[in-house]
Amino acid sequence: MPAIFLTEADVEWLLEMPAAIECVEAAFVAWAEGQADNQPRRRVSAPGIILHSMSAASAYLGYMGVKVYSTKRDSFRFHLHLYDATSGELVAIMEANRLGQMRTGAVTGVATRAMSRPDASVVGCFGTGFQARTQLQAVCAVRKVELIEVYSRDEERRQQFAAEMTELCNVPVKAMHQPEHVAAEKDIVITATSSKVPLFDGRVLDEGTHLNVVGSNWLTKAEVDVATITRADHIVCDDIVACQLEAGDFVSVIEAGSFTWDRVHNLCDVLTGRETGRANPADVTLFKSVGLALEDIAVAVYVYRRALTESAGQKLPF
Repeated sequence: MPAIFLTEADVEWLLEMPAAIECVEAAFVAWAEGQADNQPRRRVSAPGIILHSMSAASAYLGYMGVKVYSTKRDSFRFHLHLYDATSGELVAIMEANRLGQMRTGAVTGVATRAMSRPDASVVGCFGTGFQARTQLQAVCAVRKVELIEVYSRDEERRQQFAAEMTELCNVPVKAMHQPEHVAAEKDIVITATSSKVPLFDGRVLDEGTHLNVVGSNWLTKAEVDVATITRADHIVCDDIVACQLEAGDFVSVIEAGSFTWDRVHNLCDVLTGRETGRANPADVTLFKSVGLALEDIAVAVYVYRRALTESAGQKLPF
């Protein structure tokens, strides 16, 4: 069978958030059971541009793949190559920006379902951009959310985002003027920004809050402060190895001498019951995601299989 090419529009049509959440959770469980493999992101650069690459194999699905993307100050290009894990044949190339947005939201959904209080209903969100949208969609898919408050630096943008997400999530979304108000008195707090410095004072967090910290995958950037990390009773990463390479949120607290990596657990171990993501309702829990190829491949396989069923995509000449 010839390989197929799938555009961003194809991925948009073929992929829904509930399916993405289930695909990502299954991938982490398989990883814990030795049925998947993941390699952290690698980067090379030339003047004004960076090339990023990340790969994974999913023996439980029978596929493996690599996502490659280039970033400049004002542009980016994402592509994923999917291979049959038995024959080694290339089966699909797909544009992968929407795919990445969906799987980043999906892993937040997985972590929120595993770590937040079951009755969590009030959400604070930092960020009103591309990634924040699917973060809220995913959280609303796994918890009965009654209110969302959002903050970003641009007032016009956050007002527009609040209106759009109210309709998309069917939940009241309020644009807030002070970041501390978005972090305080919340059951769930999401950070999905490009900020290089902490967004709020961690001392304002309530007992029982669950945090999804997803915006940064650079050691030079941190969305949460030392107080937030110190207050967390349970800290879980999508992958500890990847976070040691890329999670700048932990740099300051390590330098302060008040954090060691033995406090952190992998999400796959929480999902399989080997570790605990929350022991008590009053616990503050924190999930840090830098994004893994394993998540991309799991979701890409779902998209590819649906594409075959729906006769979507364009056949490639090889």
